[in-house]
Amino acid sequence: MDLADKVRQSIERHHLLSEGETLVVGVSGGPDSLCLLHVLCRIRAEYDLHLHVAHLHHGLRGAEADADADFVEALADDWDLGCTIGWADVPTLAREHGLAVEEAARRARYGFLARVAQAAGAQAIAVAHNADDQAETVLMHWIRGSGLAGLRGMMPSSLLGDYRLLEGVDDTSLSLTSSSDMRLIRPLLGVTRAEVEAYCGFCGLTPRFDRSNLDTTYFRNWLRHEVLPLLAQHNPNVREVLRRSACVIADDYALLRSLLEETWPDVVLHETADEIVFGIEQWRSLPTGLQRSTLREAIHRLRRSLRDINFLHVENALRVACDGSTGAKATLPSGLILSVEYDRLAVASADADPSLPDWPLLPAGTAFLSVAVPGTTALPECHWHLETQEVERTSLPADWEANPDPWRAFLDAHEVGTSLWLRSRQAGDRFHPLGMGGHTVKLSDFLTNQKVPYSVRDRLPLLVGEQGIVWVCGQRIDERARVRSGTRLVLGMHFRSASLRG
Repeated sequence: MDLADKVRQSIERHHLLSEGETLVVGVSGGPDSLCLLHVLCRIRAEYDLHLHVAHLHHGLRGAEADADADFVEALADDWDLGCTIGWADVPTLAREHGLAVEEAARRARYGFLARVAQAAGAQAIAVAHNADDQAETVLMHWIRGSGLAGLRGMMPSSLLGDYRLLEGVDDTSLSLTSSSDMRLIRPLLGVTRAEVEAYCGFCGLTPRFDRSNLDTTYFRNWLRHEVLPLLAQHNPNVREVLRRSACVIADDYALLRSLLEETWPDVVLHETADEIVFGIEQWRSLPTGLQRSTLREAIHRLRRSLRDINFLHVENALRVACDGSTGAKATLPSGLILSVEYDRLAVASADADPSLPDWPLLPAGTAFLSVAVPGTTALPECHWHLETQEVERTSLPADWEANPDPWRAFLDAHEVGTSLWLRSRQAGDRFHPLGMGGHTVKLSDFLTNQKVPYSVRDRLPLLVGEQGIVWVCGQRIDERARVRSGTRLVLGMHFRSASLRG
């Protein structure tokens, strides 16, 4: 089969191109990109394509790289194609951002291609990864301990914004927002390197030769020139085996991904750019595969520039999340940490302030906030307020004893009096929890037994009267403040959220 026919089949099967679109083609000058550009030129009339060549000089290899740029520019001119030549100081980028040279070059290259595509009004960027590159990528990801997402290898088509490659390199980056709908396509992904070289020879193409591709200190080159030939001694079809495995894993991953997207809203209680919180009961009921996937997804969402998520990090977090008791923590990559709380699992930056539930809370250290009786008392730095009213016992609502709302309480008005205030807890606080026969307990022990999140204990309002604590708000009233059979006048207390008004 003619190589151009294989490319056509790939385009049709994976819906890589739309008629009449502008396409930026990344061209290094090597055999793969030269082959890709030549084939696209042959078929452009069929798709009414508008091609634009882009080449990035990486600031490496000196005069040879200069000659590559000149070659690509002259080629584009000969073939009557628009062309953009860019330059990046990759060694400096690698040093400043703590990246390997390969990774810095990759980020710089994709950032450059994205900028060119945006300037050209292109809907897609074509790069020349071939089938052998795919086999190397799968093996590379497997050696590094990747999950299913990495073992899929490269996709024929993907959204550039999904790559998380364009953050943190200011001079070569494009915002994720502007690149999120831009497609990266690989029309040669089903074509072997041998087929590419044969095509170049048959068509009289004279590609440039990059000597750095022989340097086995680079991880991919080491796999290409040493590891894969050794594996091929045991199985000559090892590259094809890796490619087939990638196809199967890609289909399995798509299924797991659909389950993850369906499950995510059911287990996530709270999500911001800084923290993701799972309901511990819901999360622990998931199959192990989905538990692992949700943890990886949380890391992925909080650290979008992170390319590889280490297997050991995830497995350790999985163990802690499944079996850890309250207070247990697991270290995750890029300064993230997983914390086990009473009813939640939180994934956040290790130095981040813990998230707070949407409860009526006081600033820590609040010593005195007078309560209007009757009336409304606004809580500082909070959208909640406390409403109080005096009612006859005979006028209480039907559900007052069951009281399904933890932020509502009914107290004996005579016992608690009208001089009331709210404060946060203090050292040595004790009270008489309702239902304990008048026994006094340490407030700290009570909050622990009630599994009140540690992050809110210093901010939980305490309703205090002249005799001490009369209501640990949201938790329990004091035995002495309870409504008795002889109670005539009841003090109704109700915290309400201003956001729920009306």
